[in-house]
Amino acid sequence: MQDGFSSRELKTLRRLTTPFKIQRFLDEDIGYNLEPNGVTCYSPRLVLREGVAHCMEGALLGAAALRLLGYPPLLVDMEAVRDTDHVLAVYRVDGCWGAVAKSNYSGLRSREPVYRSIRELAVTYFEDYYNPKGEKTLRTYSRPISLRRFDRMGWMTAERDVWEIPNYLCEISHARMFSRGVERRLAPMDRRLLAAGDVGKAV
Repeated sequence: MQDGFSSRELKTLRRLTTPFKIQRFLDEDIGYNLEPNGVTCYSPRLVLREGVAHCMEGALLGAAALRLLGYPPLLVDMEAVRDTDHVLAVYRVDGCWGAVAKSNYSGLRSREPVYRSIRELAVTYFEDYYNPKGEKTLRTYSRPISLRRFDRMGWMTAERDVWEIPNYLCEISHARMFSRGVERRLAPMDRRLLAAGDVGKAV
């Protein structure tokens, strides 16, 4: 699906011939969007133009790039307490789920397609998902959401912020990862894991 992308944009995206290359592009060629000029939700086109993305914007670009490889454009939203959500572009190989993602924390990026369910994939983010106080904050995850429902608004090449997508993710149901009893027994983050998660962090 190439609708709306310019030849220059397609030239960039066509170099991303595997999920690994998509993730490397997000890591090395796209800076982290700290939103110094206000809150944004860039379309994939605007991410390519601006050269920056936060997790929502990176997931959108990841989903668009995966779509060009023949995968359906799917997002999974993960919700946290006392923290921000995180969004993944997910894909499936031989029945197993993997993900690409943009994050300011090293442990919240890609996963290999080796997970048998979305829950199994989402749980792998738990130990690396923390807030500045060192609390483990991840609590719920959504089902995979197809971005085809937003094709009529041209989400891949829109010349504006595409707030309809994160707004929709906030409205859908999410599944809890564990009981409230388990939540009350959670230990704080280990200092070494905190340090590891901050490797390469944009400030």
